[in-house]
Amino acid sequence: MAQLCVALDFDNTSQAIDCVKLLVDEVKWFKVGMELYNLAGPSIISQIKELGAQIFLDLKLHDIPKTVERTASVLAKLGVGMFNVHASGGSAMLKAAREGALAGADSSGLPEPLLVGVTVLTSLDQAALLELGISDTPQTQVLRLARLSKEQNLHGVVCSPLEAELLRGELGKNFVLVTPGIRPSQSSVGDQKRIATPKRAVRWGADYLVVGRPITKATDPKGAAHSILLEMGEQA
Repeated sequence: MAQLCVALDFDNTSQAIDCVKLLVDEVKWFKVGMELYNLAGPSIISQIKELGAQIFLDLKLHDIPKTVERTASVLAKLGVGMFNVHASGGSAMLKAAREGALAGADSSGLPEPLLVGVTVLTSLDQAALLELGISDTPQTQVLRLARLSKEQNLHGVVCSPLEAELLRGELGKNFVLVTPGIRPSQSSVGDQKRIATPKRAVRWGADYLVVGRPITKATDPKGAAHSILLEMGEQA
């Protein structure tokens, strides 16, 4: 069953914690990104875990293999439920990330976190890829990086909901698909370009739907989250 993950994209630790407290009865997954993590440090992880929530740590590691391996070990020791690396870092880096995550979890007696590869950011479209010298469509590039991630034994990838159906068919039912770019009907698109509604994302095979501003900036965040959960549960 697909899970909702609320993105805690705050520049204030207290606001982030208040959001978790407000939503944790219905939402079990929360995303901590670079802004909040760099503001609050590792302590934000323990604070959120104490409230009974699971954490997707969204730091998008991308460096030489040894650095990523060591960092992955450190992150696994924090007890997060999931974290990510850039799949474009290549096979050696992805392999090192998985080895580091396993070692960190084992040494701490913790479950291994889900490790997912970031394919193509949902803010990028065909024109943006061309600027980077990539002539393939976003869909083709996403599939290429997803296959690379699976070959290196990552648990899944981060992709836009528009690629979820393709990846589910190509890579199997057990490959985890994390989809940002989720926008409920009538919601502002913001800086996202490859987007879909919660209902469509679930129908296409997404496992984790990452939603930030449509919930956290809503007049009634709890009501907004509840509405999205209802839409996720609708029969396609």
